[in-house]
Amino acid sequence: MTDIVIAGIGQTPVGEHWETSLRDLAVKAVRDALKDSGGLNPQALIVGNMLAPNLSNQAHLGALIADCAGLTGIEAITTEASGASGGAALRQGYLAVASGMVDVALVVGVEKFTDKIGPEVEEAIATESDADFESIQGMTPTAQAAMLMKRYMHENNVPENGLAGFALTAHANGVANKNAAFRKAIKAETYAKSEMVSDPLKVFDMAPLLDGAAALVLTRRELVPSNGQSPLVKIAGSAASSDTLALHDRKDMLYFDTAQISASKALAQAGITLDQINFFEYHDVFSVYAALQLEAVGFAVKGKGWKLAADGEIGLKGKIPCATMGGMKARGFAGGASGVYQAVEAVTQLRGQAGANQVAGAKYGLLQSLGGPASTAVSHILQTLDF
Repeated sequence: MTDIVIAGIGQTPVGEHWETSLRDLAVKAVRDALKDSGGLNPQALIVGNMLAPNLSNQAHLGALIADCAGLTGIEAITTEASGASGGAALRQGYLAVASGMVDVALVVGVEKFTDKIGPEVEEAIATESDADFESIQGMTPTAQAAMLMKRYMHENNVPENGLAGFALTAHANGVANKNAAFRKAIKAETYAKSEMVSDPLKVFDMAPLLDGAAALVLTRRELVPSNGQSPLVKIAGSAASSDTLALHDRKDMLYFDTAQISASKALAQAGITLDQINFFEYHDVFSVYAALQLEAVGFAVKGKGWKLAADGEIGLKGKIPCATMGGMKARGFAGGASGVYQAVEAVTQLRGQAGANQVAGAKYGLLQSLGGPASTAVSHILQTLDF
């Protein structure tokens, strides 16, 4: 099969964009990505979004964004998979181009949390859970993550503040990312003294809910224009998996099966082994999720993912660099845009354009987006193409 490449990338800064509409955020990212691609013309637009009908009172985003971006007439749809919506949109764009039915696909992830405030946002986010057995009981994703974290710490003898390494790494990496919402490193004492949100989950254990948009242009290698970016970045592996929606229905709540399944399939498709991965962009919407992903994917044995962070092994010069541009914790969690931001940042790494955050010699990056507590997991392996 011909190589499917990411020929163009675009993104807006993540933050509180009170005066900017959802459509304007998306269009800005789209135009930047199309320009970066050297002027490719897409035949299909796939939008990744999590909560626009709830938060922005707007559905039918495919047609809306195509219209506002001056792309009326192309095929345009929206993909929703909770927090994995951006990753799912990337996979659908990849499949469209790989099928041969589409020459150029435009993938855009967008979210606008600030269109609502307070309880309305919490109510909207809770729709990612099982409505009949979780959210109807008052369970929020944050409270669920706190209980999961408490069980993880209990079963694995994790000391108090043992998961601090995830926040420290993210904030250290966010400093040099001009599009990150939080660009200040924190100390271990800062984490320890931070506000408790839901015991044992502290404010630094959860990613802030913020606005943003990111976009990608996908095509086949032979269609990249001569004025396009170099080096090219190939989608070497793409896979997705699903699990029970309700966390309590699983045999082992402390093992993310979907993370393992989708990553393994993506690695097999790419024809590489885990030790060839140079960096990992995990879904660190909560610190405990990052620990569980490291274990499920195979970077750590079960119960020891937190040790990689505590020992500094997920830093830019560590055993497996993670959240290399700040992750969701420092960049901000932009809902359905998050998986597309991961890809934009991974392409920046693989092009050698990450500046102070550059992972030396990076050739392969693994990206993983989660919907809820890994009810959905979408994994991609991106690879620098040699000429």
